[in-house]
Amino acid sequence: MSVILVSDVFGMTPALLKLKDSLAAKTIVDPYHGECMGFKNEAEAYSYFITTVGFDSYLEKILKVIAQLDSKTTLIGFSVGASAVWRLSLNNKMIKQAFCFYGSQIRNFSEIEPCFKVTLIFPNSEPHFDVTALKDELSKRPNVTTTQVEYLHGFMNYCSSNFNKVGYKKHITLLQSIIS
Repeated sequence: MSVILVSDVFGMTPALLKLKDSLAAKTIVDPYHGECMGFKNEAEAYSYFITTVGFDSYLEKILKVIAQLDSKTTLIGFSVGASAVWRLSLNNKMIKQAFCFYGSQIRNFSEIEPCFKVTLIFPNSEPHFDVTALKDELSKRPNVTTTQVEYLHGFMNYCSSNFNKVGYKKHITLLQSIIS
């Protein structure tokens, strides 16, 4: 079974390439066609993503990659990537399972009932919504498992001010045990 990583607004980074190797992922889908953008911080990355790519275009890009698959795949998405994975979970037969880390835009698509197994990993808190309430709502859906961790949005990304080495290692080990 193959693994595809779906990046956040930072896109391709050296750390994401290292993560790809750690998880033996086949592919990375990022918003910027594989170009390392070198953003200084999340605000700069998010602003660039919104003005040059956008959520819907990123979702279309991911769907094009999935359309080329010839076997069941695991998706692992981060932030906007996780939200896009959630949106495509409505109807996609080529995905075996997905892991969505801190997909804050999922709150805007909470009516979705995934057709494959999705594990949602929510951060401790988010400034724009009640994480616990969303987690509790979505945990009642078929094919959905939710967890809320003690770490903040971005804890899996070396480029994020919220990167957490302990949380990162813990979740890499967990993912390796599940997808191997």
